Amino acid sequence: MNIPEAGSPDNVPEVRDAIEADIATIQKIYRHYVLDSVATFEETPPSRDEMAARRASLVAAGMPYLVATLGDELVGYSYVTPYRGRPAYRYTVENSVYIADAHRGRGLGRLLLSSLIARCEAGLWRQMIAVIADGDNTGSTALHQKLGFHHVGTLEAVGFKFGRWVDTVVMQRELNTGSRTPPTESDESR
Repeated sequence: MNIPEAGSPDNVPEVRDAIEADIATIQKIYRHYVLDSVATFEETPPSRDEMAARRASLVAAGMPYLVATLGDELVGYSYVTPYRGRPAYRYTVENSVYIADAHRGRGLGRLLLSSLIARCEAGLWRQMIAVIADGDNTGSTALHQKLGFHHVGTLEAVGFKFGRWVDTVVMQRELNTGSRTPPTESDESR
């Protein structure tokens, strides 16, 4: 990981659960991705209230929503959502990771995604899906590969943003025992 030099507590990244007070910074980070990249297919930045509602909904469902901080500065966030809404998909989640533009390339994405995987493995989930916009997004693809994801397909020209068609790369990683064992009652009660 390429984290800032050690020696000061402000240079040691920490991961923790996101709280309501983080929403303004989370919204600011996400706004950049909405307006300046194809990392998300949203075209209008959500309001602070909308971002707060999204977080609250996921947390209420028992899903991890994490932030990375350097000192007092929130520098990235990650979370999972249900992969699909139908009940048979309940053991599968989709991850998202966003890093403040000024802090990209420092290993914070790996720290957040590793923490997210660990939290999901403590839960009932068996599969994690990554949907990575733009086949040219080699940084995100490489990050996911390093953490055990494998390429399962490419959906061609499924998004249209900034005047061009955008592909998505789909990657997948087993959690816990994956598909080697069926879910148990203890999985259901988590």
